[in-house]
Amino acid sequence: MVKGIHHISLKCHGGEELAAVKGLYGDILGLSVKREWKDGIMFDAGNCLIEVFTNGEGVKTTGAVQHFAFAVDDVDGMIEKVRSAGYEVFKGPKDICIPSEPPLPARMAFFYGALGEEIELFCEK
Repeated sequence: MVKGIHHISLKCHGGEELAAVKGLYGDILGLSVKREWKDGIMFDAGNCLIEVFTNGEGVKTTGAVQHFAFAVDDVDGMIEKVRSAGYEVFKGPKDICIPSEPPLPARMAFFYGALGEEIELFCEK
């Protein structure tokens, strides 16, 4: 039985990329480091971990995962921190309503992370 998501894993070449990852996930988004080892680091995202392997040699490829989303209290405030740190915001922030039953009103924005990953900031209304 699945109990939840344990972690999301990202590939990093180390060095400057790792410094950018630590700056984004730690300083800008405010995630604490759960554990660190020779070839990796795990950030605590509340209900799952963001695992970054620093031995990611070779070409990065995109698989079936389109993006991952962080639940936040203030999309606009967080996206402003991300934008002022130089990250590309490619959608939003904007209000949406997912036409589900029941409808899900929310505010959202998307940006590219330190490794080119697509990250969504999402706040249910």
